Amino acid sequence: MEITPKPKEKKLLEQVQDAIRAKHYSLRTEKTYIDWIRRFILHHNKKHPREMGVPEVQNFIIHLATKDNVSASTQNQALSAITFLYRHVLNTELNFPTDTIRPTKSKPLPVVLTVEEARAIINNMNGTQKLMAKILYGSGLRLMECLRLRVKDIDFGNHQIIVREGKGEKDRFTILPDSITQDLQSHLLVVKAIHEKDIKEGFGETSFSYALAKKYPNASKEWMWQYIFPASVRSLDPISKKTKRHHIDPSVLQKAVRQSALSVGLTKPVSPHTFRHSFATHLLQNGYDIRTVQELLGHKDVKTTMIYTHVLQRGGLAVKSPLDN
Repeated sequence: MEITPKPKEKKLLEQVQDAIRAKHYSLRTEKTYIDWIRRFILHHNKKHPREMGVPEVQNFIIHLATKDNVSASTQNQALSAITFLYRHVLNTELNFPTDTIRPTKSKPLPVVLTVEEARAIINNMNGTQKLMAKILYGSGLRLMECLRLRVKDIDFGNHQIIVREGKGEKDRFTILPDSITQDLQSHLLVVKAIHEKDIKEGFGETSFSYALAKKYPNASKEWMWQYIFPASVRSLDPISKKTKRHHIDPSVLQKAVRQSALSVGLTKPVSPHTFRHSFATHLLQNGYDIRTVQELLGHKDVKTTMIYTHVLQRGGLAVKSPLDN
């Protein structure tokens, strides 16, 4: 009688990877979580997490704060990754002492451009980066929401953009500015030519999240699923191990925006996300209801949107300085 050998148990980080993909987290989150878990294990001389608990986790988080001088948000990210490991892979709940482990993030006010400053930065840019910047400012998208736009997400007829699986994995609608319609349509013709060339050369697949790949197994070569802002070169997909065309790397737009802001002489710290802050503030300045702005931004709580009221009309909560009387 032939005995079937037991399947070899996967390594811990492979189990983490499986658990993350089962939860339909993004590839970016997968890489980040695995990296933090690896660092946590190495910090404790490769001791298995089953043999560790709250004291070791606290020790690692404190080390990040005191020795590596990381920010509170980075500490929280590391803690979230380790908590995921224990909860979803090791089936263990870590019961941290109240208010002693998760650091409090600072809440700085957002940097907001004037209309003139936003336009100056955008007009100083060129090509695809300029079009992306117009979408960030004109539609209020986050950087990664813009980069992950697919052809099917643009509704020219209804003048709207559909943001798929934004923050919190929620879909929403936002504005498609009329002023970019022609440029965007011309851009899509160029992207379609790239896609058709990929098809002729035996490629043509776009990158899909794990969830989308399972839901639409045969859609990766269809035109409507292609990224609006594809990368300049094809690359190996780390999940499927196939050569595909991903979207542009976020650093491309980040560098272009920073360089343009410096070039026009701005002293404010400007990033792609600054356009989103400016979009919200300028809508409120123009008299739009805060609930409408909340919906366009995809904020779960209106309190998050309320932060933009700090610059309405003028600085300092719209109070007139006594020096100006």
